[in-house]
Amino acid sequence: MKITFLGASHGYPEPNRRCSCAMLDLGGKIYFIDMGVMALEDLVTRGISPDAVKGIFITHMHGDHTNGLVHFVDLICWKYKTVDPVICLPSLQGVEPMRGWLAANETPMRDLQFREYDSGVIFDDGTLKVTAIPTRHCETSHSFLVEAEGKTVLFTGDLKRPGIDFPEIVKQLHTDLMVCECAHFPATDYIPVLEQCRTDRVCINHHSPRYFNTIAQLTEAISTPLVIAYDGLELNV
Repeated sequence: MKITFLGASHGYPEPNRRCSCAMLDLGGKIYFIDMGVMALEDLVTRGISPDAVKGIFITHMHGDHTNGLVHFVDLICWKYKTVDPVICLPSLQGVEPMRGWLAANETPMRDLQFREYDSGVIFDDGTLKVTAIPTRHCETSHSFLVEAEGKTVLFTGDLKRPGIDFPEIVKQLHTDLMVCECAHFPATDYIPVLEQCRTDRVCINHHSPRYFNTIAQLTEAISTPLVIAYDGLELNV
């Protein structure tokens, strides 16, 4: 499993950092966790066929995690018409406005595979399994536990605070990687929960400059190897 962070910023773009988007490459099949960037442009730049995209999973409906999805849907409705991923959303409320936006651009929306999810296993195509775990960042927000190639990775999505809504399930599992946000609280808030987890590596993603110094403090406090996400970072799990 190769994870590429196309966007590692927080609620808005920073110099050299775009909004949230992680691309998973599983033997040539492509999946996205959030799409705050125009990810289809990245595929074309990297020489990846858009037809390789099999699933898109949105942790919550805030714009820094979703704005690139409109661009993606637009292009697969008029240009890349054979692209047909499953698009998992915590709410389908945005689908009709998206249909209207495309109509205003004289692009009829195709019959795409939009799926509304709640919690539990929301996707399993035999290559990737995705389990959604509700969080308290907003009314419909989730963490994702993804499993593929014998590996398990947690994407926390946006949390209210680790002591409140960090996924309890991962305290009972071994994970190969935990991708943890740091936009809404100091990274040191992760110390008590990470001490209860068995993971091979931690990646701090979606980080805000105001908490950057606390990432160094977290690194000193835990024994688990830690990496800081940046746009273009590739992790092989």
